[in-house]
Amino acid sequence: MNEPQTKWTEIIEARHSLLDLKLKEVWNYKDLVYMFVKRDFISGFKQTILGPIWFFINPILTTITFLIVFGKIAGLPTDDAPPLLFYLSGVTLWNYFSSCLIGTSSTFVGNAGIFGKVYFPRLVTPISIVISNLMRFGVQFLLFLMVWAYYLFKGEIQPNIWIVATPFLIILMALFALGTGMIFSSLTTKYKDLSMLLVFGVNLYMYATPVIYPVSSLPGIFKKLSFYNPLTGIFECFKYAWLGVGDFSPLMLIISSVIILLLLITGTLIFNKVEKTFMDTV
Repeated sequence: MNEPQTKWTEIIEARHSLLDLKLKEVWNYKDLVYMFVKRDFISGFKQTILGPIWFFINPILTTITFLIVFGKIAGLPTDDAPPLLFYLSGVTLWNYFSSCLIGTSSTFVGNAGIFGKVYFPRLVTPISIVISNLMRFGVQFLLFLMVWAYYLFKGEIQPNIWIVATPFLIILMALFALGTGMIFSSLTTKYKDLSMLLVFGVNLYMYATPVIYPVSSLPGIFKKLSFYNPLTGIFECFKYAWLGVGDFSPLMLIISSVIILLLLITGTLIFNKVEKTFMDTV
């Protein structure tokens, strides 16, 4: 009597292409992505009094600070847009990008205990971080929409058709944070000092991005150099679409898309290479 052949539902292979993201395998672990997202949401506000209300408090306090320091004291221009709405739009986008970048940059080090005990596609972790931060972004974007509707009703802003590009802008930010985060996550397995340096670098990077100022206010060479900052096209397009102000051109968005794609490919190559041996160095 012949024994029935066992049919394996999952095959774990040591060798695979560096460019292989194993997206099908990640999809098979979509329940795990959901669990990680749920874990991040609950742990982030466990034992807090205000809970998810912090989603609103953070951008409000940051916007007020920017309004006082950069608007009133420094007198930075806002291209005739309402200062409160101008800073809030920049803060909303920046909070999402910085949270995704810092979160994904600690993928290997922060989850070494889990990675060493059970197998699952390592890409699940940075993807879950991007999604969980997207939930926070959604709440903060709702706050932006409420303030935006107020100024729209007053007739102080002139939005345009570029509003429909908003989902694309968010995807670009997520991919930029994902690609760059995977690079730093791979490097921090050997050089843990980079994790502390990254937080400082992200804070400096904000001032190289049109969060608190418009590109039109930059002089000569600095304005040209800003085009090669992947976030410049995203931020300028967002403000141009929703506020009707800014020195935006489609070329800026094309440059941003190309640079982000290259960073994502580079991050994928490094992530897949380090994934095989990171437990020996963490």
